[in-house]
Amino acid sequence: MKLGGGLARAPGGLARAARVIQQAAHRSPLVVVPGGGKLADAVRTAELELGITPTAVHWMAILAMDQFAHAVASAIQAATVVHDPAEIQAALVSSVVPVLAPYRWMFAADVLPHGWEVTSDSIAAFVAGALDAERLVLLKPAGGSVESLVDPSFREVLPVGLEVVVLGADGIDRLPLVVAGPIERAGD
Repeated sequence: MKLGGGLARAPGGLARAARVIQQAAHRSPLVVVPGGGKLADAVRTAELELGITPTAVHWMAILAMDQFAHAVASAIQAATVVHDPAEIQAALVSSVVPVLAPYRWMFAADVLPHGWEVTSDSIAAFVAGALDAERLVLLKPAGGSVESLVDPSFREVLPVGLEVVVLGADGIDRLPLVVAGPIERAGD
């Protein structure tokens, strides 16, 4: 699942998301891929002020995700920051929620375009494919259609057949049900 950094902007947003993620993790194994939030926004500002290259911006934004991973892991009981599939597996075996700091993995793989056409959404799609996930849940500040909420590279990165569910802040309490089983489409 991807936890959008924008959810943490609302007062109590990170604590609420952490509580729901913890509940969901008791029902089904999950991996949290954090967004970049305010930290990625700082990279956008630095890009304008410093005139840095798209490649530098790409890696800096992923490092922002690493930083947010530490904040997320500190908010979730029994969570740990992980960096690769082996650490993810070890955390899951230990019944600990793995929160991915993706920089090392993404730098080693280097398979995504460099620039803002790739965000944490595409990175979450890549990770879901690499881990052979059954479903990718995107927790976003607002709900809506997948196409209206993701970056331009998302569909290219998304594995064929991988189910994607978007939950906005108003639907985040459904996360434990969404990760645990089939999704009820009526009323979605």
